[in-house]
Amino acid sequence: MTTFRKAGVQDLLEGYQRKEFKPSEVVSGTMAAITQLNPELNALLETRSEEVSARAKDLDARMGEASKLPLFGVPIAIKDNILVRGWKTTAGSKALQNYVSPYTGTCVERMEAAGAIVIGKANCDEFAMGSSNENSAYGPVKNPWDSTRVTGGSSGGSAAAVAAGLVPGALGTDTGGSIRQPASLCGVVGLKPTYGRVSRYGVIAFASSLDQVGPFGRSVWDTARLLEVISGYDAKDATSSRGVVPRYTEALALPSADSLRNINIGIAPEWMEGLDPEVKKSFDAAIETAKGLGAKIVEVKLPHAKYALSVYYLIAASEASSNLARYDGVHYGTRSKKWDSLEELYSRSRGETLGREVKLRIMLGTYALSAGYYDAFYGKANQVRRLIQRDFDEAFSKCHCVAAPTSPTTAFRLGEKMEDPLTMYLSDIFTLPVNLAGLPGLSVPSGVDSKKLPIGLQLIGRLFDESSLLQVAHAYEKARGPLSHPPWKGDR
Repeated sequence: MTTFRKAGVQDLLEGYQRKEFKPSEVVSGTMAAITQLNPELNALLETRSEEVSARAKDLDARMGEASKLPLFGVPIAIKDNILVRGWKTTAGSKALQNYVSPYTGTCVERMEAAGAIVIGKANCDEFAMGSSNENSAYGPVKNPWDSTRVTGGSSGGSAAAVAAGLVPGALGTDTGGSIRQPASLCGVVGLKPTYGRVSRYGVIAFASSLDQVGPFGRSVWDTARLLEVISGYDAKDATSSRGVVPRYTEALALPSADSLRNINIGIAPEWMEGLDPEVKKSFDAAIETAKGLGAKIVEVKLPHAKYALSVYYLIAASEASSNLARYDGVHYGTRSKKWDSLEELYSRSRGETLGREVKLRIMLGTYALSAGYYDAFYGKANQVRRLIQRDFDEAFSKCHCVAAPTSPTTAFRLGEKMEDPLTMYLSDIFTLPVNLAGLPGLSVPSGVDSKKLPIGLQLIGRLFDESSLLQVAHAYEKARGPLSHPPWKGDR
């Protein structure tokens, strides 16, 4: 049986238009691949073969719409902190282990209206808090390139599902790098849009001023197609932008999309410290490729980026403390069976169901917001956040986008950093400033290291200028050439 594991979004859409196969065949092959590989990967927490098959058969009868629906018959995995009506949404936590979504998030609604098939819910770090996907209450996700290593987090299940060929595309959320970092470690394309480009309605909140939904794909084109479907204003989300959403894939089809002439790419040398030598070598090679395509490389300064780690963990933890207060066993969340007072009900319910990392961030955030400390911690962090935004504004007066590594290292071993939170947090050192500034960021594979582990190149753009990122990444991707797949057995 063909599992369609080699097929990306664009491959499937073109195949449907040529009537080479039907959605039911694709779904059958997809479910076969999931049955074969997911027990090892632990990338997907829930799949529904009967419901998915019924959706595919409905699309079989609508093959005439294959050229009209932008995601016709494309299987998609949804990170398990995004609601899909009738499916469990646990956010990787025991607190929501029995929660069934009463409605569907806007981004998923738009994908289904475009013809996509929700194939399953992807594993994630608990409440999207983590850089390795080891914080899920349902076990860690394993990297398809090496099952002894992490996928990155918190959207590791989505990244692993795409990398392993279980699905051609997936949705994740990015609060401080949670799409781009796992995309880098798993060798796929991941895009964190500008804050407000995609509606957050139906997304379980971690840090409301930082969270953003974004796509994973096998290629830049695939990621662009997913982005143009999920983007746009939503009256249910007051932070969503009313700006016009460009036709990203149409722009990539233009002859000019293969060149980087008249494109300035910024590099901040002082930001390049602490890199693994092989990551640095891959980054330098990617920049040389960009030069060969006509890009001009300019030096920019981001003097406050070094404070991003401290700023992020004060702001994100403070907002998490507020957002997660509702999971007390009364308003929301699993209720403890043993308690003698209201206070004990709260403490036991939260103590029994929330994981260590979530508790750590709640306590840090609660302290930062407490009387006498608010101005010194949360207030000061927001002041520095504005300085980081200003640095990027000044950088973009010289360039169209800023290039940097996505992650300072390739995928590390499972358990390697679990007892050292600060070292774990440093995994996001190149992605955190992007969220603090509300900017779009994209990770595209740039090669592999000597252990055959993927390396990612990050591109950071101006507000609502995802088009430039996609153009640069697309041109680079074509010049770079195809990369190998993870060494999994079975039909590739």
